[in-house]
Amino acid sequence: MRLPIFRVFSLGLFLLFSFAFIDSFAAEISFKKTTVAYREIDGHKILADVYRPQDTTIRPVIVWIHGGALITGNRDLEKPEDITRLLLAFAKAGGALIMDDRDLEKPEDILLAFAKARGCAVVSIDYRLAPETKLPDIISDIEEAFRWLAGDGAKQFHLDPRRIVVVGESAGGYLTLVTGYRVRPKPKALVALYGYGDLIGDWYSKPNPYPRYNLSKISREEAESQTDGTVISDSDERKGEGSSIYMYYRQNGLWPEEVSGLARSTIADQITPFEPIRNVTPSWPPTLLIHGTQDTDVPYEQSELMAKQFKEKGVPSTLIPIEHGEHLFEGGDPQKIREAYQAMGEFIKEHLNSE
Repeated sequence: MRLPIFRVFSLGLFLLFSFAFIDSFAAEISFKKTTVAYREIDGHKILADVYRPQDTTIRPVIVWIHGGALITGNRDLEKPEDITRLLLAFAKAGGALIMDDRDLEKPEDILLAFAKARGCAVVSIDYRLAPETKLPDIISDIEEAFRWLAGDGAKQFHLDPRRIVVVGESAGGYLTLVTGYRVRPKPKALVALYGYGDLIGDWYSKPNPYPRYNLSKISREEAESQTDGTVISDSDERKGEGSSIYMYYRQNGLWPEEVSGLARSTIADQITPFEPIRNVTPSWPPTLLIHGTQDTDVPYEQSELMAKQFKEKGVPSTLIPIEHGEHLFEGGDPQKIREAYQAMGEFIKEHLNSE
């Protein structure tokens, strides 16, 4: 969840230095963005941005799923100082971008990586947001996005639906894990950044005790003033960006039932189909988890629990902890964050290139 009280953590001057050159040379590969509606329901269009080189080569795909507690956010990949800039740069480089010390000192090596790159596509999707839309329908949007990718999307944009890696952060990390068992075509691999698989544990169904969530109490009236019930799939369309709604839910332990639409008395019996933690099987795609150990929004334990399930079911997986990292890795060691992103790049490259 992106909150005003959380500032996106910088990866350090060395990585920002590399971004300057990434931005300088990205234009060399003619990467084009096209916005399309992958689904329309009752006149409401749900959009995706497709980024790819301007050619007709069949490209493997990185699917990006944004975070925001299923309440806020949108598909925009080009926000400044955002992790998604790294993802997009990686896609433009076709997995050839290597962020070692030599590259950080020699921008021509970054240019060479771009020049040699084969390239891949990025598809960043919106989905309907809570509380106007409830969890089952949100999940149906994710399922439909993959049906579109395998059909019209693949045809229109020359995409290879057999080679898809899904990446998401926070609630997008949760939805990324959902793709491990609910979508077709099945992704080749998943990357969940500070995601979660359990929707009704104490961390979500009881009030969040941490001070930063209780600096000022949000009333139900204040939360409800941010929505008139109109269905949206981009929180920029809401009267308020949604943080008051989220804070109210977290302060009162209401998120599970308010977002799912299920009654507290029956939610434990009905929520199972939407919980990754309870749906891991040996056929699950290889998964990389990256999580800050001091996360007060989504506890580090959530990734530990998923890793435990993967181990029990024989699913290839890796959990990379960011020691002392808060949500968005704030407060973590820049070098360790840098290494984690490098591992993410190598993981994506490996699975996009596999048959």
